[in-house]
Amino acid sequence: MTSQSLFKEAWGKFPTGVSVITTVQNGKIHGMSANGIASVSLDPPLVLVCIGHRRNSYKIVQQTKRFCINILRDSQQNLAEYYSQPNDQKKNDISPAFRFSSNGAAMLENCIASMDCNLITEHISGDHSIFVGSVDEIKIDNGNPLIYHNGKYITLPKSPS
Repeated sequence: MTSQSLFKEAWGKFPTGVSVITTVQNGKIHGMSANGIASVSLDPPLVLVCIGHRRNSYKIVQQTKRFCINILRDSQQNLAEYYSQPNDQKKNDISPAFRFSSNGAAMLENCIASMDCNLITEHISGDHSIFVGSVDEIKIDNGNPLIYHNGKYITLPKSPS
């Protein structure tokens, strides 16, 4: 058996992109930082997101059957940090800008990609659920991704123009 701290340290060695998962319930936008996202299928376009059962977003995604994956650009570390905090620890010193998809999903402005998704299945695995969603709408923008590695946010070198 392995320890949770050793498990977290091992996965910290794997660089990942950073996203914010948003949901809308009763007109209020909810969000959480996540790096447990992946493409599942091209035909049809399917994605997955892993959400811990203790996160507020877990119950909201179950109830609304919708989520939006917003892949952050390298200048959006403040959003990653804001949405990684529990609600009772968030300071209102940040005002994220959103645009809304045709289905009403909250797409963060200035992300390098946002995908509005309709929940199709949930797979409970340990203390998380794997939510698989069909992608209904995509918004793409240019820029470099925000990366998380060894417990730190890092950015890729800028490409010469």
